[in-house]
Amino acid sequence: MRLAGVEPSRLIYNCLLDGLVNAGLLDTAVNVFDAMSTEDQVRPDVVSYNILIKGYCRAGRAQDAMARLSDMQEQAKLTPDKVTYLTLMQCHYSEGTYPVCIGLFQEMEERGMGKDIPQHAYVLVIGALCKDGKPFEGMAVFERMLKRGCAANAAIYTALIDSMGKFGREKEAMVLFERMKDSGIKLDSVTYGVIVNCLCRFGKFDEAVACFRNCEEKGIAVNAIFYTSLLDGFGKAGMVDQAQELFEEMIAKGFVPDSYCYNVLIDGLAKSGRMDDACALCKRMEDDGCDQTVYTYTILIDGLFKKHKNEEALKFWDAMIDKGITPTAAAFRTLANGLCLSGKFSQACRILDELAPMGVIPETAHEDMINVLCKAGRFKQACKLADGIVKKGREIPGRVRTMMINALRKAGNTDLAVKLVHSKIGIGYERSGSIKRRVKFQTLFQ
Repeated sequence: MRLAGVEPSRLIYNCLLDGLVNAGLLDTAVNVFDAMSTEDQVRPDVVSYNILIKGYCRAGRAQDAMARLSDMQEQAKLTPDKVTYLTLMQCHYSEGTYPVCIGLFQEMEERGMGKDIPQHAYVLVIGALCKDGKPFEGMAVFERMLKRGCAANAAIYTALIDSMGKFGREKEAMVLFERMKDSGIKLDSVTYGVIVNCLCRFGKFDEAVACFRNCEEKGIAVNAIFYTSLLDGFGKAGMVDQAQELFEEMIAKGFVPDSYCYNVLIDGLAKSGRMDDACALCKRMEDDGCDQTVYTYTILIDGLFKKHKNEEALKFWDAMIDKGITPTAAAFRTLANGLCLSGKFSQACRILDELAPMGVIPETAHEDMINVLCKAGRFKQACKLADGIVKKGREIPGRVRTMMINALRKAGNTDLAVKLVHSKIGIGYERSGSIKRRVKFQTLFQ
């Protein structure tokens, strides 16, 4: 074009930008955009910025996209449109940076774009508020949306119902469900799945099962999520026999349970003290080719320690390590608590040292071990453990003293609590000639 003496228009540049972005050639698109910026006749307009912002969002470069928004407003003196905001909101929602998504929506409202805000923007902001633990703010946006004449869809209702359920707000969740039905919106499997989950949370298992069966009768596609919600609810309520029946029904209907589904049932069995059944299900999980997770082992280790089957619990820990499953801080805390209450805190400390090469360094591990001993009233063992940690050259946080003082007071050992308050135990030193040593916790009992 240029050789022929024809200068490309802004429209041509924008078409080229869009083609490059869609082809994933973002760096080249940026070069074209920068070239546009140097020519007065084809300086980037809102469309140009929107295309480049879309490219950054697709590439997962949200910060660069936000920087372009700032340039657009401050340097180019252009006003972002609903496409700009919607692209950025979708990006931040997908990345889980919900406060930024919410902030972009608020900026749209502040700019007076209320009636021009598309429905999908409401879906994103209400979803973001719900996921950010702010369902009532989500409800406020929902009511404003309806007043502006924008219709709600199933996704918005479902997000609000789910969030209300998680907050234990039964009345609000069910009122929303009725409003949804009255509005004529077609209820899909996702919404029914959320309702089943909410009813289980509220302890209304008969209604949850009835809702589940109703879906089957209406021909609504029932999936594994429905079953898992029911399994989780029955398991937490200690109704493990019913949970097992549902599990077998699920398999009989051709659904393949995943790790989460197995873990839910294993957890229910373990909490009901049925460790033999829980261990058998873990073996079945392995035989069925379903991957055992660190959570699977954590559940079993915790349950076995509570049944005083310490050796079996340790075997599961070793099996987890042998399979290359990296322990989490929560998994170690479960193991350490069990070992400490069994009087084997030295073994817990040794295992803790073995975790460092794996990159697992629970920062509050020693504090947690001392805490569990104090809660169990084993103050002498807690003091011995604390002194052993100091002997290895590690520091005991000052809050451990406060924790121990509170535990002593709650246990009725007020004299010892007062003695600890007025002593230098754990924070001061005693001298023996020229040698200075930390005052040991065990001196509390001397």
